[in-house]
Amino acid sequence: MDSVLSEKRRQKLDTSDDDAFYAHPRFVTHADAGFVAALSSTYDDLLADGDSVFDAMSSWVSHLPEREYDRVVGHGLNAAELEANDRLDSWFVQNLNEKQTIPLDADGFELVTCALAVQYLQYPAAVFAEFVRLLSPGGHLVVSFTNRMFPTKAINAWRTADMDGRVALVESYCDTAGLAVEAVRRGRPESDPFVAVVARNAA
Repeated sequence: MDSVLSEKRRQKLDTSDDDAFYAHPRFVTHADAGFVAALSSTYDDLLADGDSVFDAMSSWVSHLPEREYDRVVGHGLNAAELEANDRLDSWFVQNLNEKQTIPLDADGFELVTCALAVQYLQYPAAVFAEFVRLLSPGGHLVVSFTNRMFPTKAINAWRTADMDGRVALVESYCDTAGLAVEAVRRGRPESDPFVAVVARNAA
């Protein structure tokens, strides 16, 4: 049982295997240029040269600004997409709805990012606890989203909420994990709504 979501709120319309759904790469754009620029700027405000980044639920493109990174580690569900992501120094494939433990050392990252994908997490309490474990003291988590999704794979709690409700949902994930929400950035660059919840590891 997830400490944030009930069984009903965790349900998806498509209950088929996630690995099969994501087996074929989707080299598509999940947000417009304005959203990407706003997200990159959000990251840039939190980063310093030499920082390490864990890009959770990534794909063929990251949204990190131009900087000198110690390392950027990516995670996702499709190997071909991750292989095409030239921002990543290393990557691995894992279905977080089946296994929430992330195979990386604790306290290793100044920034953890989760862009355009949080709506698919069925066990967010466990996953966000892992994000906290990976963050260095004072490190930040940025969870960003717009109004786009694969609706059959998004959880019920997300599909039935408006944008304010989705912000509240992500804030509840952070709160349960012990993360301090510092800011909620909003905007409507070009056409896609932009939301980024910025939380800090206060440990």
